[in-house]
Amino acid sequence: MEAVQKKEGIKPFFTLLTSIQIPKWALVFGLAMSLVTTIVGLFVPLLTRELVDGFSVESLSASLIAALAAAFVVQAVINGVSIYLLSMVGQRIVAGLRERMWLHLLRLRVSYFDQHASGQTVSRVVNDTGIVKNLITDHFPSFVTGIITIIGAVAILLILDWKMTLIMMIAVPLTIAIMIPLGRQMAKISRNLQDETANFTGDVQQTLGEIRLMKASTAEQVEKQRGLLGIDKLYGLGMKEAKVYALIGPLMYLVVMVVIVMIIGYGGIRVANGSMTTGSLVAFLLYLFQIIVPLATFARFFTELQKAKGATERIIDILELPQEEETPGAETDISGKTLRLENVSFAYANGEPVLQGVSFEAQPGQMIAFAGPSGGGKTTIFGLIERFYEPTDGAITIGGVPISEVAIASWRDQIGYVSQESAMMGGTIRANLIYGLPIAQQITDEELWQVARMAYAEEFIAAFPDGLDTQVGERGVKLSGGQRQRIAIARAFLRDPKILMMDEATASLDSQSEGIVQQALGRLMQGRTTLVIAHRLSTIVDADKIVFIENGRVTGTGKHRELIDKHLLYREFAEQQLT
Repeated sequence: MEAVQKKEGIKPFFTLLTSIQIPKWALVFGLAMSLVTTIVGLFVPLLTRELVDGFSVESLSASLIAALAAAFVVQAVINGVSIYLLSMVGQRIVAGLRERMWLHLLRLRVSYFDQHASGQTVSRVVNDTGIVKNLITDHFPSFVTGIITIIGAVAILLILDWKMTLIMMIAVPLTIAIMIPLGRQMAKISRNLQDETANFTGDVQQTLGEIRLMKASTAEQVEKQRGLLGIDKLYGLGMKEAKVYALIGPLMYLVVMVVIVMIIGYGGIRVANGSMTTGSLVAFLLYLFQIIVPLATFARFFTELQKAKGATERIIDILELPQEEETPGAETDISGKTLRLENVSFAYANGEPVLQGVSFEAQPGQMIAFAGPSGGGKTTIFGLIERFYEPTDGAITIGGVPISEVAIASWRDQIGYVSQESAMMGGTIRANLIYGLPIAQQITDEELWQVARMAYAEEFIAAFPDGLDTQVGERGVKLSGGQRQRIAIARAFLRDPKILMMDEATASLDSQSEGIVQQALGRLMQGRTTLVIAHRLSTIVDADKIVFIENGRVTGTGKHRELIDKHLLYREFAEQQLT
């Protein structure tokens, strides 16, 4: 219960904001100028009082008019600078917040992205931080200046007439009585609205990202209904939010008007009996308006604060997630070392075992192939070797050293991964070839063409009018499957990996593309430790060792001929495919 209360309180919000490095000079000068603005503004009603009480054509001296004009101009200029500086502070906080989230997301474990739609995460980074940004940049500056204005105005009013000031203070408990329940309601609505916005963003991104699947499946009606349902939910929550705002505005207006009428009525009586001058009443009303205007913005500020609290909870949830553990120490060269899995077991978050007691070793330069029924755990083994996941039991070592003791960046830099899907980033062929390489590393066009030649990709790249600068489209949709595979192989050549992993690298290709890609892969495999997953046994019959996996367990190990002789299921696979 204490944890829940802590999470829902305001403290986490301010703790998160103060953890961001901000330009303190801008904050100090912005607040100082707000103070100056307030002081200058507080002189205006006093000057007006003198003008009203001694009003006559003869009393309109040039010096009095100049003083009033100067007060207005100085107040406007300094107030503008103050708002700008405080807005700068707000923008810096939000930029720092987004930076922290982005850097944290990049280091999150793959298991997080297995369980959360990317669109929802994008919504946290963009929409939730946007809510915090609106509070800080749009409402916080006026809140700070309003606080200073109210304090100064109330102090002067107490000196001018404490009785009328006490009448005015009736508005305080009334305002609190209105804001507290409405604020709680706004916080609840805001949390629901942010969750639904994240869900809707995730659905939209998923549908548009798989637009070809949607159209090929004639799923327009399904997606139409799902999209409209999401829009209706957002509309409903938006209307609930509008109801709260619709209550806050009129109620605050009612309180303000009641106070103004009471002040005017009481002040009028005192002017009539001579206990107050007309100028003093005018000055009092001007000070009252200086208080009322900030109070009106406070209502909006506190409702936005409730929304920002909800957004902060989601942001903190992400920032508290465990990251990949970066192993300290120098880079480790893994060339010429044996990769070994010893009794490795693994289960995903739901507790269902995926691998149980898997053991094998890959000597330097060997080709180790994995075969077996789909869903047996072959791709999971690759995920463990890549350190996307950590084994629940057993050990993975390189040269006798647990891979968890090797710096994770150094480890992955020395592994090449060519998958069936040939993942590509939107952008150019050049950008995809050098993706992930250090920015400082200068890669020449000659080197790029060389690896393209080695991957049998030079011909089709050169045929494009823009060559290496050809745009490949989102996820490489402008290229064929064989072209994407060859670019992935060229990228692997450029990285010069010590261990090469291939997951169904030719499974989705036509026979002509498969032949070309197989030649490219043959080149890439030379002199490297290679791990291969293949359903087509024809691609692995020459492997140094074949590991047959069923239901997460190794049921057979050996060369192709050995497994045919002693492993019944492998023999059936071979008879179906090779006969």
